Amino acid sequence: MNHENVISIKDIIRPPRRENFNDVYIVYELMDTDLHHLLRSNQPLTDDHCQYFLYQVLRGLKYVHSAKVLHRDLRPSNLLLNAKCELKIGDFGLARTTTETDFMMEYVVTRWYRAPELLLNCSEYTAAIDIWSVGCILGEIATREPLFPGKDYVHQLRLITELIGSPDDTSLGFLRSDNARRYVRSLPQYPKQHFGSRFPSMSTGAMDLLERMLVFDPSKRITGNLAA
Repeated sequence: MNHENVISIKDIIRPPRRENFNDVYIVYELMDTDLHHLLRSNQPLTDDHCQYFLYQVLRGLKYVHSAKVLHRDLRPSNLLLNAKCELKIGDFGLARTTTETDFMMEYVVTRWYRAPELLLNCSEYTAAIDIWSVGCILGEIATREPLFPGKDYVHQLRLITELIGSPDDTSLGFLRSDNARRYVRSLPQYPKQHFGSRFPSMSTGAMDLLERMLVFDPSKRITGNLAA
């Protein structure tokens, strides 16, 4: 892949002798830090910073998805930055093409950035899982704290529903498992929080985008094309 907002491979180093071919070293372009370290630092961030980071993430993700690739592990530590605030999506170790049929049940996405359909063990999922992760990252940029720091799957779902509200039956159509639907219905019911109160420093446009990313039903989540 060749895009301004996707980390580029500079070289591949192989062992000099074929019989010693146990490892391959991939050389990437040098970046200064990542978004995780920036958010944990004392570096002040303006709204312009936040908008520029989000723009670059969505721009890079639109390109990745256009190649029919799911990143599947978007999180702040995989968003690399340089001193010019240029951002590149990195770590494609869990990425898979959408045409592959044997990857759906593999490990995917660090729990805090995992979409509801993954938490509920859906056997099929789409690029919407990456959009959910970007929403989690956007919320983290605004507050400088993880949006859904769940301790386990149950706690993770509770934190999600406490913010975006408990899903109604029409929002559970993507769940093919009756057991999964029954489980979601058995959870405590929460109303949707007012995003303006939760994210007081966020611009109106960013808040609207966040609400359209953090949608329980993946089929109703905004797409990368529209978000970018």
